[in-house]
Amino acid sequence: MKRDSFGSRFGALVAMAGSAVGLGNLWRFPYLVGENGGAAFIIIYILLSFIICLPIFVSEFVLGRRSQKNAYAAFRDLSGGSAWKYVGLMTVIVPLVVASYYSVIGGWSFEYLFKACTFSFNGSQASMSSMFTDFVSSPWAPLICHTIFLLTTCLIVVVGIKDGIEKFSKVMMPLLFFIVIAIAIYSVCLPGAKAGLDYLFNPDFSKIDGKAIAAALGQAFFSLSLGFGTILTYASYVDKKENALFQSTATAVSDLMFALIAGMAIMPAVFAFGLNPQSGPGLVFETLPFVFGQMPAGGFIAILFFVALLVAALTSSISMIEVAVAYLMEEKKFSRIGACAALFALCWTVGTMCSLSFGPLSDFTIGGRTIFDFFDNLSSNILMTLGSLLTVIFVGWRLKKTDVYDEFTNGGSLSTNVKVFGVLWFLIRYICPLAIIFIFVYGLVA
Repeated sequence: MKRDSFGSRFGALVAMAGSAVGLGNLWRFPYLVGENGGAAFIIIYILLSFIICLPIFVSEFVLGRRSQKNAYAAFRDLSGGSAWKYVGLMTVIVPLVVASYYSVIGGWSFEYLFKACTFSFNGSQASMSSMFTDFVSSPWAPLICHTIFLLTTCLIVVVGIKDGIEKFSKVMMPLLFFIVIAIAIYSVCLPGAKAGLDYLFNPDFSKIDGKAIAAALGQAFFSLSLGFGTILTYASYVDKKENALFQSTATAVSDLMFALIAGMAIMPAVFAFGLNPQSGPGLVFETLPFVFGQMPAGGFIAILFFVALLVAALTSSISMIEVAVAYLMEEKKFSRIGACAALFALCWTVGTMCSLSFGPLSDFTIGGRTIFDFFDNLSSNILMTLGSLLTVIFVGWRLKKTDVYDEFTNGGSLSTNVKVFGVLWFLIRYICPLAIIFIFVYGLVA
């Protein structure tokens, strides 16, 4: 059977950008900026994104397109069937862990889009916090939303690469950018919004410590979908004529721009109403609904925002599911429908436990963490970081330099890629592994 692939350069680009742009930008990035000192954190985040994370992204791209296989088979075949194949297996398992709890948050965006459409954000800040707490702690409503979100994800994936993922991304990614830009323009025009812009763009490096650097690198991994096979898998569907450096850089820039625009959409509005920017994960689901209820035309802005949040969540979740779908189809001979059905059942079960950890299972802990927090910490701070480390070690020390050069430069035909290859190779072999090890160890110790 002929392997599916992206039908165009633009289709591949928006699909990869969709994998990168997600809840990490709209939900996670703004509250991490708030917790870690604003603009100084953003500067560190930008530097780490291009010095550390872009070479890792390129490494995954090279592995995927070189092999034209799923994540497991890429490591197995390019290593000659050695134990490296188990790294490939890990990169199949990790996105399933992430997709399981990610779909819980994605389900919240479904619920809050419904609340926005029914103009429910008209109470006090305390009532908005209570609304969120009551929702996530109830046993049934979050489960229904989690199920709808995960089912929507699998229905898009089951259609295939060209007709499902690519078509969805071509329509939804431009719409997503348009919506968030529109909200950002509105937000910065609010009275008192300047304080939010100052917070985002006036750096205070006294706030930067090891914790903030570790958070910035972890966010960059999470946001760019590094270390868990999504970029590798998508790259395996990319035509050999495409430019690996262009695709990788364009995706990283798109992800960074979206995160900054999301910050401009959220922080000026938060400051305009004198609210705390350091309100953590509740920023999007507790603080912003109150803001929407206070601002002129806030009901309409709320609808746009939660449409954007839902689309961002879906574009990322489909890439996570596709990693394991490719594995099951190519290694276990599942049909695409059978693979999606099996993965829906698995992720729904794990996600259900994560969802219930905010309510009936809140007292059940693993290592002092709730089920949701355990899986989030395990994947974001350990498995994704470890996956990225092993990927750059594999590309930098296991693959032949001539093979990496050939794939990165399209056989030496791309002059710009030829010129930057030496720097990229140095970063992949030396700087990236050392930086990842340092942050990884710091995170474990802290």
